[in-house]
Amino acid sequence: MKKAFICLVGLFAIIHSELKSSTIQNTSKTMKDAGSKTVVFAGGCFWCTEAIFNELKGVKKVVSGYSGGNVANPTYEQVCTGRTGHAECTQITYDPTQVTFAELLEVFWMTHDPTTLNRQGADHGTQYRSAIFYTDEDQKQEAIAYKAKLEKEKIWSDPIVTEITKFEKFYPAENYHQEYYQNNPNQGYCRIVITPKIEKFKKIFADKLK
Repeated sequence: MKKAFICLVGLFAIIHSELKSSTIQNTSKTMKDAGSKTVVFAGGCFWCTEAIFNELKGVKKVVSGYSGGNVANPTYEQVCTGRTGHAECTQITYDPTQVTFAELLEVFWMTHDPTTLNRQGADHGTQYRSAIFYTDEDQKQEAIAYKAKLEKEKIWSDPIVTEITKFEKFYPAENYHQEYYQNNPNQGYCRIVITPKIEKFKKIFADKLK
């Protein structure tokens, strides 16, 4: 298992390098605009995603919430039914001069399983689906290219089911969901599920931490 994981990290490094030239071109255009950019990622429980991206250098703000559905201002209880169409997700505000979109994609795909449809671990339902809600054409093209490269290299034995969808609307989750891991590190789910993910993330991306 350890050998397989090392190979996975190596393949991601190769893919990231191969996509770097096109990413540099997009990033240069973005730098002219300055300021911040946003993207919305869904990769299972938003407590996990938020905790991970809060540690990444260049990320200015992470907000847990809901996107991709057809109900305005949904509550957590409504989203949990799976009938609103929303996914638990995080809206990430980042500085493109400090972290590229390709780097965000790399972290996104390496910190959850994008091959399990509507499921992450023990969490089941459409609200736990894997999705990227892009906010501009550059993000869309980079996400499509990165996904295609991952599929070509057969990083996972099963197909990638991550949706790549245009961003429409984001609804912030209730206050008690925000910075949940930071505020509740000793809660059972945090200790058993999130802490091991954070520890692995910090080892792999040590050079990209705040």
